[in-house]
Amino acid sequence: MITTATHPAPSGSYRAVNLADKLSLLHEQWSQRVVAEINDYQFKIAKVEGDFVWHAHAETDEAFLVVAGELRLEFRDGAVTLRAGEMFVVPRGVEHKPSAAQETHILVVEPRGVVNTGAEHNERTQPNDRWV
Repeated sequence: MITTATHPAPSGSYRAVNLADKLSLLHEQWSQRVVAEINDYQFKIAKVEGDFVWHAHAETDEAFLVVAGELRLEFRDGAVTLRAGEMFVVPRGVEHKPSAAQETHILVVEPRGVVNTGAEHNERTQPNDRWV
């Protein structure tokens, strides 16, 4: 059983999810890992640097929260820059391209099973449901 803030350990003890500890276990850029679930939504962390790919999620919104660093979300008609402690929800169907000039740590919230590159499958596409 995976223990998270939302799933108690079999012994009945409860443990908070420490994002810094979980992020320290990641060594790849743009490789999301699940740290918790609530209903059918997953909380995924990642270390990111450089440009991601243009993509959209036709069926769902996608929330980005910057834990450390700075993330730029580009859209075909503008952009938003997020700093540590800031979040933004990309509406379903809106094409976007995340990027970070320096390593940035993020938390993404989206439904279980969402492909990180949307309908586009390429070298940045990652498998789902990988926990850390």
